[in-house]
Amino acid sequence: MTEILLDKFLDVFNKNILPLTLKGVDSGNKIFGAAIIKKDDYSLVVAGSNNETENPLWHGETHTLKKFYEIDNETRPKEKNCIFLSSHEPCSLCLSAITFSGFDNFYYLFPYESTSEEFSIPHDLNILKEVFNINDGNYNKNNSYWKSYNIHSLINKLEDSKKNKLTESFNNIKKKYFDLSNKYQASKEKNSIPLK
Repeated sequence: MTEILLDKFLDVFNKNILPLTLKGVDSGNKIFGAAIIKKDDYSLVVAGSNNETENPLWHGETHTLKKFYEIDNETRPKEKNCIFLSSHEPCSLCLSAITFSGFDNFYYLFPYESTSEEFSIPHDLNILKEVFNINDGNYNKNNSYWKSYNIHSLINKLEDSKKNKLTESFNNIKKKYFDLSNKYQASKEKNSIPLK
């Protein structure tokens, strides 16, 4: 994984996903967001954010997929030619949606443990355990459908001279997500989302 691609990922979070997430949280939605970029030139195809106040199925990833499929078929890139970015490790609903859509990859900023412990949204791990009998989120992260990658782990594998700037950018993004999470947690009882 090159630092150029990782830098592009973080840039998409800052410029495209986080502004949508801020608007979503202001409307009572959770902090999850996603984007789809082209593999060949890393250009943005579409970005989205959680919209569960409209429909409880519109998680950050599924709502982004909805927007992706609203692009005309003649101009929309093929799924195998795209990279799927997610702010948080996708829940079982979003894992299935990514799989059924035909993407062969996804990259995420924050793992399930962060979603549950740091962002106080435990549903992903709870559903995997209660419905699928998968403990600690240990699903098969590399399988015949796709490969998944934790962006922060990829940054940490770089040599120090390359990872310092990316680590600083990641930490700034994480702080923004913490701020949005606090805002969501403070107001979530007012929204109509079934699983707050």
